[in-house]
Amino acid sequence: MLNYLLNAPRPTKRLITLCYDACIIPLALYTALALRHGEWYVALNSKIYITAAITTLLTLIIFTRTGLYRAVIRYMASKAFSTLAMGITLSVLVLATTSFIMQANLPRSSIIIYWFTAFALLGSPRLFVRNIVSQLNSAKTEPVLIFGAGNQGIELARALTSSDKYCAVALLDDNHKKHKTIIQGLKVHRIDQIQSLIEQHSTKKILLALGNASITQRKCLIEKLSAYNLEILTTPAMQDIISGKAKIEEVKEVDIEDLLGRDSVTPDQSLLTSNTQNKVILVTGAGGSIGSELCRQIIKQNPSQLILFELNEFSLYSIEQELNNYCQTHNLTISIISILGSVQKQSRLETIFKTFKVQTIYHAAAYKHVPMVEHNVVEGVRNNVFGTWYCAEAAISAGVEKFVLISTDKAVRPTNVMGASKRLAELVLQALAKRQTATLFSMVRFGNVLGSSGSVVPLFRKQIKAGGPITVTHPDIIRYFMTIPEASQLVLQAGAMGKGGDVFVLDMGEPVKITALAKKMISLSGLSEKNTELPNGDIEIEFTGLRPGEKLYEELLIGDNVEGTEHPRIMTANEVFLSWPETHNLLNRLDKACHDFKVEEVITLLLEAPAAFNHQSNNPDWVYNQHIKNGV
Repeated sequence: MLNYLLNAPRPTKRLITLCYDACIIPLALYTALALRHGEWYVALNSKIYITAAITTLLTLIIFTRTGLYRAVIRYMASKAFSTLAMGITLSVLVLATTSFIMQANLPRSSIIIYWFTAFALLGSPRLFVRNIVSQLNSAKTEPVLIFGAGNQGIELARALTSSDKYCAVALLDDNHKKHKTIIQGLKVHRIDQIQSLIEQHSTKKILLALGNASITQRKCLIEKLSAYNLEILTTPAMQDIISGKAKIEEVKEVDIEDLLGRDSVTPDQSLLTSNTQNKVILVTGAGGSIGSELCRQIIKQNPSQLILFELNEFSLYSIEQELNNYCQTHNLTISIISILGSVQKQSRLETIFKTFKVQTIYHAAAYKHVPMVEHNVVEGVRNNVFGTWYCAEAAISAGVEKFVLISTDKAVRPTNVMGASKRLAELVLQALAKRQTATLFSMVRFGNVLGSSGSVVPLFRKQIKAGGPITVTHPDIIRYFMTIPEASQLVLQAGAMGKGGDVFVLDMGEPVKITALAKKMISLSGLSEKNTELPNGDIEIEFTGLRPGEKLYEELLIGDNVEGTEHPRIMTANEVFLSWPETHNLLNRLDKACHDFKVEEVITLLLEAPAAFNHQSNNPDWVYNQHIKNGV
């Protein structure tokens, strides 16, 4: 019967509740009269019957108008009961007025007693049903701890009372003033009481409700919590909750940014807008991880027009839709143009730049996956080197004001073709910057960004969900990491400081050991590492060996000649470069080698460039090796 009522349509539940109230209101009046007279049998006259009927009818109307029947009993909270109390108070006034008009001669004390009998008879069953349903739901839900007894933690605890997935069993906070207090029926505990709470409630998850805590504070807390065998989940950011983008109960995995990132420096607004505001901007590789985030940041600076240039149709469509939706939501009238194309077609690039009178170009189009480029040498060089050259020449011809290349730390003393091709792309722009001054060229060099294509973070998460193993190439490999939004903002600011041929280097913070990252992600998932010391652990870390061209560690500078800029996270490097005639001669020779598919000659020419290239793989190009094998 109970299951039938719980699963019944909402209109049916409301009708049942209304019928119950219609019966209980006159009963409450009779009970009040019985208590007043001190006996259960009370003689009633017709005027009292009429008074009771009118009071019942008007009370039901009052309950309906105050929204009492819109409240779902299983989710009723203090607000619903306060609404009930207000409705009964109005019912008392109706009873007193009707009794006076009808001259029913009800004792005044019985009218006061009626308030209490009505509240007891109407409220108690609601509270009983709510508690029964809560107990039934608790048996089906997973017990969780909540860290954070601030506003966000309170709202999360309140939201979970109606959750069919999680049931909050305790609150934790590092503020000693909140310890031992009761919030939403939950006691607030110290962080060192976690282990006892885990054992007491058999919980395997802890939800973080940290409000506007900084990345540094989050990182410190997560480090503490990772010592316990708990899966750590987090709630959406407060701004997303306030804006309606997310609900507080929509918990998710901890963002790895909270573990690896650092508090970002407030962007210099004048630098952000210098090359973007009221300008025609074009982004190559606009559908990629870096290119798309650049577009998101640029659109916030109110350009007059944003041109998305991308080879991949689906990627272009996706970022176009996202940006158009953003403009609609924020009432922006920015013109967004989506163009399919390859950066290896100079005439088309020149036509586009001239047609739309492009003022600033952010060149993010590149092949950047190290092993992939090692296996496809010619295409990697064609796209990264010649694509940059053609794009730059088209920019000069079209009178583009600023051209910013998105480079990489792998361009520093490269051990792979991808890195060497990006360093040669830098050399091309440096030479072009000296050849002319109409278009200002600059390049921004940084390390790995969290969440980009090829990033280890989504790969590790996928491997953990599959039960492992997590694959790491080498136990000692380290990398620098930065969030995509921070990297993109710094690119915009660095580009604004360019004077021609500048190589900007971003402060990437402390390097991260990839093995330690893998261990931490296992811990954050509430799992244990499987190793010789713990053979029954959950996830094993497997070392697969360095991939072709892969370095143990990355660098951001070729030499020590580095200077600071007006931004604390941006430096400029003074490095060796070639004259334009030298560069042009090298490019022509490289072009012929690519055309003739002479992979060994391509690599030899890359070695000739002043890039400190130290190729550490044995020409693993798929097609070339098969050529050789077949004796072609």
